[in-house]
Amino acid sequence: MRADSAPCTASVSGADSASDTDSASGADGASAAEGSARAEGGICADSASCDEGTLHAGLPHGDTSGGSGPTPPTPSTASSAPTAPTAPDALYERLRGYEGRPAAAEGRGRDPVNATMIRHWCEALGHTVPPDGSAPATMLQVWTMAGLGGGGADRAGPYTELLGTLDAAGYTSVVATDCEQEYLRPLFPGDGISYDAVIESVSPRKTTKLGTGYFVTTRMDVRTGDAVVGTHRFRILKYRPARRGSPPAGRGAAGAEGGTERSRRPRPVVNRDNAGFWEGVARHELLFQRCEACGTPRFPWLPGCNACGSMAWRPVASAGRGTVYSYVVMHHPPFPAFDPPYAVALVALEEGVRIVSNVIGVPCDEVRIGMPVELEFLRVDEELELPVFRGARRAAA
Repeated sequence: MRADSAPCTASVSGADSASDTDSASGADGASAAEGSARAEGGICADSASCDEGTLHAGLPHGDTSGGSGPTPPTPSTASSAPTAPTAPDALYERLRGYEGRPAAAEGRGRDPVNATMIRHWCEALGHTVPPDGSAPATMLQVWTMAGLGGGGADRAGPYTELLGTLDAAGYTSVVATDCEQEYLRPLFPGDGISYDAVIESVSPRKTTKLGTGYFVTTRMDVRTGDAVVGTHRFRILKYRPARRGSPPAGRGAAGAEGGTERSRRPRPVVNRDNAGFWEGVARHELLFQRCEACGTPRFPWLPGCNACGSMAWRPVASAGRGTVYSYVVMHHPPFPAFDPPYAVALVALEEGVRIVSNVIGVPCDEVRIGMPVELEFLRVDEELELPVFRGARRAAA
């Protein structure tokens, strides 16, 4: 899973069934007590390098913590080398004709906002139910999901035509890339949900490591009665898969031995909500947030408090000591910038927050739940430094 630190419950099934999706992100979200809160989140398959959308960083399969990806470089937005003019793209001109047309019409939530679903969602994510009984703001998409039993019944004809046009042109694969939500007021049990969606934009043709294709962005307006309570922008990449016959960029035909310099790790997305975290990493500090109103610590970084909704907070440096709360050992699939097997752990820090990172310094088969770990900062290339955790070896018998 992968998300940046803003509260967005992006689901890969929101716009289409992302058959090649690497992971979905569900960052811990705050319940917006008043006003509007904006959230950006991302889901990225592979380490797709592209100049469109939010193509993410961190662990290769995504990061459930949202704030524990690699240190951000300054992105380069222009090349000093001259570029040849691009040939006209007749398909793109045809696709642009769908912009502004409906993607979903007169959709209805399967259930009204209800206390049971709020409680289950909060339990699954480790939240407390908001004191006023409202749904956490980042549940916005929950109320519009079709569920496992089906989907697409409310999809408007133009959106189906757009996807069919891309399929017919050979762009048959799909991956969700990112979402952006805005919350205008809280939802309470009993609120009925309706929604409409529009095809907001189609990008020019882009080339990524996954293949060549087009980014399609839809915007959904979520209502209760006649009032808009939130918006949800969702972006997918419809693409023609790249050929897999040659070794990945950065590796020779022999794999790890005798190949060229291996690929760099993916870069993170830095936004207004998590920039302070990365500034701390640059100073070799692992910063979490503490609410000024109720004192609750939180990580990943969020605009508001999970517990009380306050927007006032201060950064606090962790001592860097913790234990392995949960972990996986990655063997497959291979990623060019990583050498399997490697351990990915959810580390519970002494201060009461958790972070996803790598465990180093011990063999993968010795990583255990409850293992003590200590923070280190690992430089993996000339631009990239990561917070990781060194495990304590088992004492010799």
